[in-house]
Amino acid sequence: MKNSKIFSSAIAMLFCIVAFAQEKTITGIVSDKLGPLPGASIVVKGTTRGTQTDFDGKYSIKAKEGETLVFNFTGYNSKTVKVKKATTINVVLDSGVTLNEVVVVGYGSEYDSYSPKKVKGKAPGIQVVAHSSSISIRGNSLMKQEVNSYNPNYPSKHDVIAPNVGDEDYGTFVENVFESPKSSPLSTFSIDVDNASYTNIRRFINNGQKVPKDAVRVEEMMNFFKYNYPQPKNEHPFSINSEYSECPWNTNNKLVRIGLQGKNIDDEKLPASNLVFLIDVSGSMFSENKLPLLKQSMKVLVNQLRAEDKVSIVVYAGAAGMVLPPTSGDKKMTIIDALEKLSAGGSTAGGAGIQLAYKTAKENFIKNGNNRVVLATDGDFNVGASSDNDMQRLIEEERKSGVFLTCLGFGMGNYKDSKMETLANKGNGNYAYIDNIQEANRFLGKEFKGSMFAIAKDVKIQIEFNPAHVQAYRLIGYENRKLRPEDFKNDAIDAGELGSGHTVTALYEIIPVNTKSKFFTPTDELKYTKTKPSATNLGAELATIKFRYKKPDGEKSIEMDEVIKNNVVTLEQTSEDFKFCASVAWFGLKLRDSELVSNKSISDIKKLAKNNIKNDNEGYKAEFIRLMEAVNL
Repeated sequence: MKNSKIFSSAIAMLFCIVAFAQEKTITGIVSDKLGPLPGASIVVKGTTRGTQTDFDGKYSIKAKEGETLVFNFTGYNSKTVKVKKATTINVVLDSGVTLNEVVVVGYGSEYDSYSPKKVKGKAPGIQVVAHSSSISIRGNSLMKQEVNSYNPNYPSKHDVIAPNVGDEDYGTFVENVFESPKSSPLSTFSIDVDNASYTNIRRFINNGQKVPKDAVRVEEMMNFFKYNYPQPKNEHPFSINSEYSECPWNTNNKLVRIGLQGKNIDDEKLPASNLVFLIDVSGSMFSENKLPLLKQSMKVLVNQLRAEDKVSIVVYAGAAGMVLPPTSGDKKMTIIDALEKLSAGGSTAGGAGIQLAYKTAKENFIKNGNNRVVLATDGDFNVGASSDNDMQRLIEEERKSGVFLTCLGFGMGNYKDSKMETLANKGNGNYAYIDNIQEANRFLGKEFKGSMFAIAKDVKIQIEFNPAHVQAYRLIGYENRKLRPEDFKNDAIDAGELGSGHTVTALYEIIPVNTKSKFFTPTDELKYTKTKPSATNLGAELATIKFRYKKPDGEKSIEMDEVIKNNVVTLEQTSEDFKFCASVAWFGLKLRDSELVSNKSISDIKKLAKNNIKNDNEGYKAEFIRLMEAVNL
């Protein structure tokens, strides 16, 4: 009888253990005090399993009893909920940013390493006292925190910032103006698949901050979203698509959309990867949205790796060093353990880190493989080669090795966007700003192939408009990607890369012939360079587009061309993608306070976007509308 009871108890315990470990589907709604939050992220703590809410704030995720769900939305306090028997978990998030809140970041004024000094904070009622091994925050701040980031060999730099731009660095550029096809017949630029500007803008808006004009790159906002272009059907790695319609912000003008769709490589055909993670562990990286978020983000990337892939980890602070030699992608726990052991402290020898990372990549180079350095940092280099010009020369030299570059930006306050953009532009690379784990899951998880596997490099576009139909034209965005006409056929000139499945979109605004415009004044006919009339058989053409690209391991460009017919349709007749893309560009131009926009009505922009948000399974378009509703313009 006794043995029977023991056996029964053992069976009952076994059923409990099995039931406890059984995975089930958890559903619910994430909201704030005003209503549902589309685009909020939900992650099973300690794993890379995650999802995000749809337009109505609803989510669905698989988890086991005893596991913990972490709910995040930028600008809100995160919330953790332990999974119990219930399969429905609704969560209300609280706004996490107030005017009095401050964060500590590793930059700013130097401190004496022996005697305390009082430093005036940038938020009311805040006193900062620097000691030999820590910094304490005192006063009216909602956050009281001690940060151990002092390194006696490389004195740390610290400051306190309120939620504002602080010492963030954005390169300045002048908005593209209208040009005549008679005096400037060719418009040439490099493609740009980066979308760091959009996620950075999202961070500013969610934090209730004013968006700096120079942080707005309209082409990166447009290219954050994916459009339904057809896959290529010929030998080239991308298809070419165009639409010609009305311009919503200047009703007398027209708008041309040019779209490229990269070939989607099947998973089993992906080449082996040789990745070097180059991670900034300097004192400026200690805050929660930097190194801790960086670690979680890199785990998402590690989860995509296969046995044939290999990863090395190089870190830099006051100096650079290797913390993980080349390791097979199937040894995920070994790679993750190396990431978990990283901690922040010291100054930032970015140049030395880049050199060591490329040296490591070259020593383990895989012929016909995917050789890439993945740089994760806030961009605040302050030891060694640190100026934009120094970093540009260094990265231009290193790219000759055939190693590609991906830049991942983290943090706020001292964020150096201009350096990150320079590195990506000059290093056969791409650039993303990771503002939360949701963005990490998107860029490094869902879009892993597009982010990490190039199908074409040095992709250039050159367009010639027909003066018989076009009085003037201007390229929307791409100010930092413009090239000289003669650069188009020069294979020594660097340009953008295109990843597997990537889309690239560009917009041109057109002033038709015989249209008066306050934004463009035509010049008199020139005596020696009069434009010859278009031939009769060219009268139906609006423009000719030429493309040049190299294969990922090639050095000679391949050229292709496409004609855009002079066939304008009404805005209502265009695709939903065309209209949504136009709304994103329109919003970007408003954020930049463009002088070339007649209608700056935010309600009109929102209306155009709201009417064209179908095919939004990931909720990104719904999030865009929410950002427009939250912004203070």
